[in-house]
Amino acid sequence: MKMIGNISKFVIIGFNGKVSPVLGIAAKRFSTSAKSLKNDVGILKGRSFLTLKDYSKDEIVHLLDTASDLKFRIKQQNESFRPLEGKSLGMIFEKRSTRTRISTETGMALLGGHACFLSPNDIHLGVNESLRDTGGVLSGLVDCIFARVYQQCDLEELDKYSNIPVINGLSEIYHPLQALADYMTLIEHFGDIKGKTIAWVGDGNNIIHSLMMCAPKLGVNLQIATPKKYEVLKRVARDAAELASEFGTRIEYTTDPVEAVQGANVIVTDTWVSMGQEEEKQRRLKDFAGYQVTMKMCKGAADDWCFLHCLPRKPEEVDDEVFYSKKSLVYQEAENRKWTVMAVLVNLMKGYHLK
Repeated sequence: MKMIGNISKFVIIGFNGKVSPVLGIAAKRFSTSAKSLKNDVGILKGRSFLTLKDYSKDEIVHLLDTASDLKFRIKQQNESFRPLEGKSLGMIFEKRSTRTRISTETGMALLGGHACFLSPNDIHLGVNESLRDTGGVLSGLVDCIFARVYQQCDLEELDKYSNIPVINGLSEIYHPLQALADYMTLIEHFGDIKGKTIAWVGDGNNIIHSLMMCAPKLGVNLQIATPKKYEVLKRVARDAAELASEFGTRIEYTTDPVEAVQGANVIVTDTWVSMGQEEEKQRRLKDFAGYQVTMKMCKGAADDWCFLHCLPRKPEEVDDEVFYSKKSLVYQEAENRKWTVMAVLVNLMKGYHLK
């Protein structure tokens, strides 16, 4: 057991996966890792997508390959591809959004389907109608449920009583769609991400939780800096430790952001004050002092380091010099929210054969 900063770390080594750049200018994908899924078009059909913990390495790679394939076919080749013609998506939003709503609605339309948006004014989960009844009703009206909610347990209950796929658009514990977009962006940027190191600087929230459920499976190391009392959930850390042991990667924890970025290829942060935490803003701003991502903080990062932020961004989280620099991939990352949610939608509702 070694120490980094004030928090102990575990270090494990090894991974066999491969990635290679293909598909021309904009799209890069894992070329060999998902062979077992390429001929099984419907392998994910009917599945729900609540957390990346539930998805194997090959299944995650298949989703990332699908996203790259769709981006190449539709954006680069201007191909009309409408496999979800006649399919409908019920979108339940307890929490407002820009990227999540637009990427999902436009993505569903590009695939030929129809998305029906339900705001808190249209539906009150577990209030006007029980989650069980909502799941039963929507199962007869749409082909898939997309829910952006306050509590992961609501997603799990909705999934339990639905006979159609349920997609996690965000909960307080996980944001798996954002993690997929982040890894897609890194594959496009680096080509091969095996052995790369991501430094997380910020709150131990749903974004880092989802990155942790995926990183070991893709051969990516994590160096996580959070202030005291803002650490990742212990059960998520346990799950990630098991994955790191299985896939031979390392995860390190610290309270010092400068230490976390040492040698990192990717630096990621997120909001310090999530929706529903507005009353805690002043205390959080004080607790996160020293966590603003700046060029000075990143001096010890790898020469090829890049920056990610899921947005919306506040200046206290990252300064303009980093955010608008050539190191920043935030707009590419935001666009990839569309291609990755499209990959999830088509695989869960129809299945997808990689060309």
